[in-house]
Amino acid sequence: MVVAYNVTTGLLAATLALAVGCAHPNHPSGPPTVAGAPASQAPNPEPKDSSPPGDIPDSQAFVAFAAPDASYTVEVPEGWARTDSPRGVTFTDNFNTVVIESRTGTSAPTPASARLTELAAIAAAVPGVSFGDANTVIRRAGQAIVLTYHQDSAPSPVTGKVTAQSVERYEFFRNGHTVTLTLAGPVGADNVDPWRRITDSFAWSP
Repeated sequence: MVVAYNVTTGLLAATLALAVGCAHPNHPSGPPTVAGAPASQAPNPEPKDSSPPGDIPDSQAFVAFAAPDASYTVEVPEGWARTDSPRGVTFTDNFNTVVIESRTGTSAPTPASARLTELAAIAAAVPGVSFGDANTVIRRAGQAIVLTYHQDSAPSPVTGKVTAQSVERYEFFRNGHTVTLTLAGPVGADNVDPWRRITDSFAWSP
């Protein structure tokens, strides 16, 4: 007995069978897999809600700090470690610092004077200072001088590691009185908003 096979009809039937099989989205096919694992074990594609080292979190709260002589107020991050010194106060948390210093009997700073004298003095006292510049900015308290530069942090007391820091140093002046806010954090950290909040909150007392 001879069985005849029509090639054209066979190909058409196979094509239709494939189309019908794909047209049923509810056709059971087992759980999808990623690299051979069931979907329940696949990595979560959603990013985790965490900040890189040095980033001040958006949830950070702030509290008012008043100068001992009541000459000014400024907001500082709540919960940061506080260290007092003869010239001012330092607030520290992990990789970040806020230093507030006050001095009287001073003349109004300018970008030129800051570049010539202050950046040189900072470079002589602090290791790793580079990329220094000085400009004027406007904050709620009025015009201020801002010095921007990089520096090396103090060595970690645990690991001895030194971190490259980005620094913004704001100088507010009124009637022979200069208040300096120095904000430092790791190079690359995104602290634009909290640093703006701190410097915008500075206010001279009446």
